[in-house]
Amino acid sequence: MSKVLLEVENLKTYFPVKEGVFKKTAGYVHAVDDISFRVNEQETFALVGESGCGKSTTGRSILRIIEPTAGRVTFGGQDVLKLSGEEMRKKRKDMQLIFQNPYSSLNPRMTVKKLLEEPLKTHFKMAQGELDDQVFWIADKVGISKDQLERYPHQFSGGQRQRISIARAIISKPKFVVADEPVSALDVSIQSQILNLLIELQKDLKLTYIFISHDLNVVRHISNSVAVMYLGRIVETGLTEEIFENPMHPYTQALLSAVPSKDPLNKKNRIILKGDVPSPVNPPEGCALYARCSNAMDVCKEKRPVLKNMGDMHQAACHLY
Repeated sequence: MSKVLLEVENLKTYFPVKEGVFKKTAGYVHAVDDISFRVNEQETFALVGESGCGKSTTGRSILRIIEPTAGRVTFGGQDVLKLSGEEMRKKRKDMQLIFQNPYSSLNPRMTVKKLLEEPLKTHFKMAQGELDDQVFWIADKVGISKDQLERYPHQFSGGQRQRISIARAIISKPKFVVADEPVSALDVSIQSQILNLLIELQKDLKLTYIFISHDLNVVRHISNSVAVMYLGRIVETGLTEEIFENPMHPYTQALLSAVPSKDPLNKKNRIILKGDVPSPVNPPEGCALYARCSNAMDVCKEKRPVLKNMGDMHQAACHLY
Protein backbone atom coordinates (compact mmCIF):
# COMPACT_ATOMS: atom_id res chain seq x y z
CA MET A 1 0.00 0.00 0.00
CA SER A 2 1.30 3.45 -0.94
CA LYS A 3 2.46 5.79 1.79
CA VAL A 4 0.66 9.15 2.20
CA LEU A 5 3.04 12.05 1.45
CA LEU A 6 0.61 14.98 1.67
CA GLU A 7 -2.57 15.32 3.73
CA VAL A 8 -4.81 18.38 3.43
CA GLU A 9 -7.43 18.81 6.16
CA ASN A 10 -10.25 21.39 6.22
CA LEU A 11 -8.28 23.85 4.08
CA LYS A 12 -9.87 27.28 3.70
CA THR A 13 -8.56 30.28 1.77
CA TYR A 14 -10.71 33.41 1.90
CA PHE A 15 -9.92 36.79 0.33
CA PRO A 16 -11.38 39.97 1.88
CA VAL A 17 -13.65 42.19 -0.23
CA LYS A 18 -12.95 45.86 0.50
CA GLU A 19 -15.56 48.60 -0.01
CA GLY A 20 -15.92 52.33 0.55
CA VAL A 21 -13.46 55.16 1.09
CA PHE A 22 -11.97 53.52 4.17
CA LYS A 23 -11.70 50.11 2.47
CA LYS A 24 -13.65 48.27 5.13
CA THR A 25 -14.04 44.53 4.75
CA ALA A 26 -17.55 43.92 3.44
CA GLY A 27 -17.23 40.17 2.98
CA TYR A 28 -14.95 37.38 1.85
CA VAL A 29 -14.41 35.45 -1.38
CA HIS A 30 -14.58 31.76 -0.41
CA ALA A 31 -11.94 30.66 -2.94
CA VAL A 32 -11.19 27.38 -1.12
CA ASP A 33 -13.97 26.37 1.22
CA ASP A 34 -13.13 23.56 3.66
CA ILE A 35 -11.58 20.81 1.55
CA SER A 36 -9.68 17.67 2.57
CA PHE A 37 -7.75 15.05 0.59
CA ARG A 38 -4.62 12.87 0.62
CA VAL A 39 -1.88 12.37 -1.95
CA ASN A 40 0.19 9.16 -1.96
CA GLU A 41 3.91 9.04 -2.68
CA GLN A 42 4.92 8.86 -6.37
CA GLU A 43 1.33 9.24 -7.55
CA THR A 44 -0.45 11.99 -9.48
CA PHE A 45 -3.50 13.54 -7.84
CA ALA A 46 -5.54 15.75 -10.19
CA LEU A 47 -7.69 18.73 -9.25
CA VAL A 48 -10.27 19.45 -11.96
CA GLY A 49 -13.11 21.89 -12.49
CA GLU A 50 -14.08 24.96 -14.48
CA SER A 51 -12.25 28.28 -14.25
CA GLY A 52 -12.71 30.01 -10.89
CA CYS A 53 -13.50 26.85 -8.90
CA GLY A 54 -10.43 27.23 -6.66
CA LYS A 55 -8.01 24.69 -8.19
CA SER A 56 -5.00 26.99 -8.54
CA THR A 57 -5.67 28.69 -5.20
CA THR A 58 -5.63 25.25 -3.57
CA GLY A 59 -2.22 24.45 -5.07
CA ARG A 60 -0.75 27.79 -4.06
CA SER A 61 -2.24 27.53 -0.56
CA ILE A 62 -0.62 24.14 -0.03
CA LEU A 63 2.77 25.66 -0.96
CA ARG A 64 1.99 28.82 1.06
CA ILE A 65 2.51 31.06 -1.94
CA ILE A 66 -0.93 32.20 -0.82
CA GLU A 67 -1.41 32.00 2.95
CA PRO A 68 -4.48 29.87 3.82
CA THR A 69 -7.13 31.16 6.22
CA ALA A 70 -7.45 27.88 8.14
CA GLY A 71 -6.74 24.15 8.00
CA ARG A 72 -3.80 21.76 8.10
CA VAL A 73 -1.35 20.76 5.37
CA THR A 74 0.78 17.83 6.54
CA PHE A 75 3.78 17.10 4.31
CA GLY A 76 6.01 14.20 5.32
CA GLY A 77 4.43 14.23 8.80
CA GLN A 78 4.99 17.97 9.35
CA ASP A 79 2.31 20.70 9.29
CA VAL A 80 3.79 23.23 6.86
CA LEU A 81 1.26 25.91 7.87
CA LYS A 82 2.94 26.11 11.28
CA LEU A 83 6.44 26.64 9.91
CA SER A 84 8.14 30.02 10.29
CA GLY A 85 9.12 32.01 7.20
CA GLU A 86 12.71 30.77 7.36
CA GLU A 87 11.64 27.15 7.95
CA MET A 88 9.26 27.35 5.01
CA ARG A 89 11.99 28.79 2.79
CA LYS A 90 14.16 25.75 3.53
CA LYS A 91 11.22 23.41 2.93
CA ARG A 92 10.60 24.83 -0.57
CA LYS A 93 13.38 22.73 -2.09
CA ASP A 94 11.12 19.72 -1.40
CA MET A 95 7.87 21.39 -2.57
CA GLN A 96 7.91 23.07 -5.97
CA LEU A 97 5.51 24.65 -8.46
CA ILE A 98 5.37 24.48 -12.26
CA PHE A 99 3.56 27.59 -13.45
CA GLN A 100 0.93 27.64 -16.18
CA ASN A 101 2.54 30.33 -18.31
CA PRO A 102 6.24 29.86 -19.17
CA TYR A 103 6.26 33.31 -20.81
CA SER A 104 5.74 35.11 -17.48
CA SER A 105 7.40 32.70 -15.04
CA LEU A 106 10.94 33.05 -16.44
CA ASN A 107 13.06 36.17 -15.94
CA PRO A 108 13.73 37.55 -19.47
CA ARG A 109 17.02 39.14 -18.34
CA MET A 110 18.60 35.84 -17.28
CA THR A 111 20.07 33.13 -19.48
CA VAL A 112 18.69 29.62 -19.12
CA LYS A 113 21.86 28.57 -17.30
CA LYS A 114 21.45 31.38 -14.73
CA LEU A 115 17.76 30.53 -14.32
CA LEU A 116 18.59 26.91 -13.55
CA GLU A 117 21.46 27.81 -11.21
CA GLU A 118 19.31 30.12 -9.10
CA PRO A 119 17.37 27.43 -7.12
CA LEU A 120 20.62 25.59 -6.40
CA LYS A 121 22.32 28.74 -5.11
CA THR A 122 19.26 29.46 -2.93
CA HIS A 123 19.06 26.05 -1.26
CA PHE A 124 22.55 24.52 -1.48
CA LYS A 125 26.18 25.53 -1.13
CA MET A 126 27.85 24.35 -4.32
CA ALA A 127 31.05 25.13 -6.16
CA GLN A 128 30.70 26.30 -9.77
CA GLY A 129 31.74 22.88 -11.05
CA GLU A 130 28.92 21.20 -9.11
CA LEU A 131 26.44 23.82 -10.33
CA ASP A 132 27.47 23.15 -13.92
CA ASP A 133 27.11 19.39 -13.46
CA GLN A 134 23.57 19.75 -12.05
CA VAL A 135 22.51 22.21 -14.76
CA PHE A 136 23.83 19.94 -17.53
CA TRP A 137 22.12 16.94 -15.89
CA ILE A 138 18.68 18.56 -15.71
CA ALA A 139 18.98 20.12 -19.16
CA ASP A 140 19.63 16.67 -20.61
CA LYS A 141 16.65 15.27 -18.66
CA VAL A 142 14.20 17.78 -20.14
CA GLY A 143 15.65 17.87 -23.67
CA ILE A 144 17.59 21.16 -23.67
CA SER A 145 21.06 20.98 -25.26
CA LYS A 146 24.20 22.50 -23.68
CA ASP A 147 24.63 25.06 -26.44
CA GLN A 148 21.13 26.41 -25.69
CA LEU A 149 21.92 27.20 -22.05
CA GLU A 150 23.44 30.61 -22.83
CA ARG A 151 20.29 31.74 -24.63
CA TYR A 152 17.48 33.85 -23.14
CA PRO A 153 13.85 32.68 -22.67
CA HIS A 154 12.50 34.75 -25.59
CA GLN A 155 14.72 32.76 -27.96
CA PHE A 156 12.76 29.56 -27.29
CA SER A 157 9.36 28.27 -28.40
CA GLY A 158 6.49 27.86 -25.92
CA GLY A 159 7.13 24.13 -25.52
CA GLN A 160 10.85 24.64 -24.93
CA ARG A 161 10.10 27.37 -22.39
CA GLN A 162 7.85 25.00 -20.48
CA ARG A 163 10.66 22.42 -20.48
CA ILE A 164 12.90 25.07 -18.90
CA SER A 165 10.18 25.84 -16.30
CA ILE A 166 9.93 22.13 -15.46
CA ALA A 167 13.72 21.87 -15.19
CA ARG A 168 13.80 24.87 -12.85
CA ALA A 169 11.15 23.28 -10.61
CA ILE A 170 12.84 19.89 -10.29
CA ILE A 171 16.55 20.79 -10.30
CA SER A 172 16.48 20.92 -6.48
CA LYS A 173 15.20 17.30 -6.57
CA PRO A 174 11.90 17.91 -4.73
CA LYS A 175 9.63 15.16 -3.46
CA PHE A 176 6.43 16.98 -4.37
CA VAL A 177 5.45 19.21 -7.32
CA VAL A 178 2.27 21.20 -7.99
CA ALA A 179 1.79 21.41 -11.76
CA ASP A 180 -0.66 24.28 -12.35
CA GLU A 181 -2.17 23.78 -15.82
CA PRO A 182 1.32 23.13 -17.26
CA VAL A 183 0.12 22.32 -20.79
CA SER A 184 -2.94 24.55 -21.23
CA ALA A 185 -0.93 27.36 -22.91
CA LEU A 186 0.66 24.95 -25.44
CA ASP A 187 -0.36 23.59 -28.83
CA VAL A 188 -2.03 20.18 -28.74
CA SER A 189 0.92 18.60 -30.57
CA ILE A 190 3.31 19.88 -27.86
CA GLN A 191 1.02 19.02 -24.96
CA SER A 192 1.57 15.26 -25.36
CA GLN A 193 5.36 15.75 -25.37
CA ILE A 194 5.26 17.71 -22.11
CA LEU A 195 2.87 15.23 -20.48
CA ASN A 196 5.12 12.31 -21.43
CA LEU A 197 8.10 14.25 -20.06
CA LEU A 198 6.32 14.75 -16.73
CA ILE A 199 5.48 11.03 -16.55
CA GLU A 200 9.07 10.06 -17.38
CA LEU A 201 10.49 12.45 -14.76
CA GLN A 202 8.07 11.10 -12.18
CA LYS A 203 9.34 7.56 -12.73
CA ASP A 204 13.02 8.52 -12.81
CA LEU A 205 13.01 10.94 -9.84
CA LYS A 206 10.18 9.35 -7.79
CA LEU A 207 8.11 12.55 -7.85
CA THR A 208 4.64 13.11 -6.44
CA TYR A 209 2.35 15.47 -8.37
CA ILE A 210 -0.74 17.52 -7.81
CA PHE A 211 -1.85 18.13 -11.39
CA ILE A 212 -4.28 21.04 -11.87
CA SER A 213 -6.27 21.13 -15.09
CA HIS A 214 -9.66 21.76 -16.70
CA ASP A 215 -8.86 19.35 -19.57
CA LEU A 216 -10.37 16.00 -18.61
CA ASN A 217 -8.65 14.06 -21.41
CA VAL A 218 -5.27 15.24 -20.12
CA VAL A 219 -6.25 14.35 -16.54
CA ARG A 220 -7.29 10.83 -17.52
CA HIS A 221 -3.96 10.30 -19.26
CA ILE A 222 -1.69 11.39 -16.41
CA SER A 223 -3.45 10.97 -13.04
CA ASN A 224 -4.01 8.13 -10.58
CA SER A 225 -6.70 9.90 -8.54
CA VAL A 226 -9.03 12.85 -9.18
CA ALA A 227 -10.87 15.43 -7.09
CA VAL A 228 -13.60 17.45 -8.81
CA MET A 229 -14.01 20.99 -7.46
CA TYR A 230 -16.99 23.33 -7.69
CA LEU A 231 -17.17 26.77 -6.06
CA GLY A 232 -14.23 26.10 -3.76
CA ARG A 233 -15.46 22.68 -2.59
CA ILE A 234 -14.64 19.10 -3.55
CA VAL A 235 -17.83 17.45 -4.81
CA GLU A 236 -16.40 14.09 -5.88
CA THR A 237 -13.11 12.22 -5.54
CA GLY A 238 -11.75 8.79 -6.31
CA LEU A 239 -9.49 6.72 -8.55
CA THR A 240 -9.29 8.20 -12.05
CA GLU A 241 -10.87 5.33 -13.99
CA GLU A 242 -13.64 4.97 -11.40
CA ILE A 243 -14.53 8.67 -11.70
CA PHE A 244 -14.53 8.58 -15.50
CA GLU A 245 -16.44 5.32 -15.82
CA ASN A 246 -18.88 5.83 -12.95
CA PRO A 247 -19.40 9.54 -12.14
CA MET A 248 -21.86 9.96 -9.26
CA HIS A 249 -22.18 13.71 -8.70
CA PRO A 250 -24.41 15.65 -11.17
CA TYR A 251 -21.63 18.22 -11.69
CA THR A 252 -19.06 15.53 -12.58
CA GLN A 253 -21.59 13.94 -14.94
CA ALA A 254 -22.10 17.31 -16.66
CA LEU A 255 -18.33 17.87 -17.01
CA LEU A 256 -17.74 14.43 -18.51
CA SER A 257 -20.69 14.79 -20.89
CA ALA A 258 -18.86 17.76 -22.47
CA VAL A 259 -15.72 15.74 -23.29
CA PRO A 260 -15.64 15.03 -27.06
CA SER A 261 -15.99 11.38 -27.96
CA LYS A 262 -13.18 9.66 -29.87
CA ASP A 263 -15.83 7.90 -31.96
CA PRO A 264 -17.77 10.44 -34.09
CA LEU A 265 -20.65 7.97 -34.41
CA ASN A 266 -21.00 7.69 -30.64
CA LYS A 267 -22.91 10.83 -29.71
CA LYS A 268 -23.17 11.64 -26.02
CA ASN A 269 -26.20 12.99 -24.23
CA ARG A 270 -24.86 16.41 -23.28
CA ILE A 271 -25.91 17.59 -19.80
CA ILE A 272 -26.38 21.36 -19.74
CA LEU A 273 -26.33 23.03 -16.33
CA LYS A 274 -28.84 25.88 -16.24
CA GLY A 275 -28.12 29.29 -14.73
CA ASP A 276 -24.83 30.72 -13.50
CA VAL A 277 -22.26 29.73 -10.88
CA PRO A 278 -23.23 31.31 -7.51
CA SER A 279 -21.09 34.11 -6.12
CA PRO A 280 -18.10 32.88 -4.06
CA VAL A 281 -18.61 35.96 -1.85
CA ASN A 282 -22.01 34.66 -0.75
CA PRO A 283 -22.04 30.90 -1.42
CA PRO A 284 -25.25 28.92 -0.80
CA GLU A 285 -25.80 27.42 2.65
CA GLY A 286 -26.66 24.06 1.16
CA CYS A 287 -25.36 22.43 -2.02
CA ALA A 288 -23.51 24.91 -4.23
CA LEU A 289 -25.06 23.28 -7.33
CA TYR A 290 -28.66 23.47 -6.03
CA ALA A 291 -29.92 26.22 -8.36
CA ARG A 292 -28.43 24.54 -11.46
CA CYS A 293 -29.14 20.86 -10.79
CA SER A 294 -32.06 19.00 -12.38
CA ASN A 295 -32.03 16.51 -9.49
CA ALA A 296 -32.26 19.17 -6.74
CA MET A 297 -34.40 18.47 -3.67
CA ASP A 298 -35.49 20.66 -0.75
CA VAL A 299 -32.74 19.27 1.47
CA CYS A 300 -30.14 20.41 -1.08
CA LYS A 301 -31.06 24.05 -0.49
CA GLU A 302 -30.91 23.79 3.29
CA LYS A 303 -28.07 21.38 4.10
CA ARG A 304 -24.56 21.24 2.68
CA PRO A 305 -23.79 17.68 1.54
CA VAL A 306 -20.63 16.01 2.82
CA LEU A 307 -18.45 13.49 1.00
CA LYS A 308 -19.89 9.98 1.41
CA ASN A 309 -18.19 6.69 0.62
CA MET A 310 -19.48 5.06 -2.56
CA GLY A 311 -17.08 2.12 -2.37
CA ASP A 312 -13.68 1.46 -3.92
CA MET A 313 -12.16 4.75 -2.59
CA HIS A 314 -14.91 6.70 -4.37
CA GLN A 315 -16.61 9.61 -2.55
CA ALA A 316 -19.33 12.03 -3.64
CA ALA A 317 -20.98 14.96 -1.85
CA CYS A 318 -24.61 14.65 -2.94
CA HIS A 319 -27.94 14.14 -1.14
CA LEU A 320 -29.04 11.71 -3.86
CA TYR A 321 -27.02 9.01 -2.11
